[in-house]
Amino acid sequence: MDAVGVVEGEARPLIRVRGEKTDITVLVPAHNEEETIGETIESLLAQTRLPDRIVIIANGCTDHTVDVAKKYPVIVMDLPRLKHRKSEAMNRGWNLYGRDSDLVVSMDADTVLVPNAIEDWEKESWKRLFGGSTSKFTIRQPGLWCRLQKSEYAYNIQQGLNQGWTNVLAGAGSAFSGTALREIASRDDREGPWSYESAVEDYELTYRLREAGYKTYVSTTIRAYTDGMKNLKSLWGQRMKWQAGTLQDLLRFGVNRLTIRDWLSQMLNLLGPAIRALWVMVISLALYLDALTLAWWGLLVPLLFVAINLKTAVRVPYKDKWDILIVVFIVPIELLACIRGGWILASWGEIIRKKITRKDRDLWAAQYKAEGAARC
Repeated sequence: MDAVGVVEGEARPLIRVRGEKTDITVLVPAHNEEETIGETIESLLAQTRLPDRIVIIANGCTDHTVDVAKKYPVIVMDLPRLKHRKSEAMNRGWNLYGRDSDLVVSMDADTVLVPNAIEDWEKESWKRLFGGSTSKFTIRQPGLWCRLQKSEYAYNIQQGLNQGWTNVLAGAGSAFSGTALREIASRDDREGPWSYESAVEDYELTYRLREAGYKTYVSTTIRAYTDGMKNLKSLWGQRMKWQAGTLQDLLRFGVNRLTIRDWLSQMLNLLGPAIRALWVMVISLALYLDALTLAWWGLLVPLLFVAINLKTAVRVPYKDKWDILIVVFIVPIELLACIRGGWILASWGEIIRKKITRKDRDLWAAQYKAEGAARC
């Protein structure tokens, strides 16, 4: 494994030649991840194709993240708390160690990759117009909120696999074309591939890659295991950052061929809870008026939702009887759908507040505060 920092000499050519050794760099930004960073690094050292360098980018850590990381044969960047958080950490690591790489892997410090990940990403990187590939994420921890997130992840992954592309190369576990990253980094609005204007830097980078004509995929063979939020407060804080950040980006990008599905998804995520609420209101009103007549078609709406969710549940890895029961019982899944509608509405409120007050809210700080140590 390379222990050298900056690569000297001319940059690598933009066109790769078959048969050349692929240079692979893994960037792992970390903020107070002493409990999980060791397992993350060990999963990288257990790869069937070892990366050329593993770079741990410690961003303002106040715990023992740096000390734990230094026990392994990796490069450790011990940085102060950066103004632009994860995006700036990634740009610093990329500029020092990944700029000339053929393939750059981004990982969160609480993510574990399967042993075939780097090898398979190397093979995928030879696809025509390859921009990046994201892993199939899942959560292995028990608990109601983690199980609900596991089901949600599985549904989104299946959508990406079915359509043959993804709109988000999640930084928690994705591989990027070095050529594509260099092209995005050459823009005038950034210091590297990752933008400081976006609170959801993964979504923004994926959009720029697609805008430049690159293809972005969900890998069919690579799985990543990550932590989930164990309670509603931490989940709400995480998703508010994701959702509000996505809305800000969508408003900046506008409506075009690359964003139309994302705009439709926003509308559908609001429509779903509205349909559910309307169904409950109709049933409640019929009961109140003593006019409820039992008919088979009255069960079509809940049965349809159960069927859709059950189809997803049976594909979830590490599933057990509780994962299936949650879907069949329907109430927890439907509750999450309504909560999802809630944070979408709250995100629009955040956008309107920003327009009126002209003041930015630190969405990263809000997420950290909501999460605390509240992970599964």
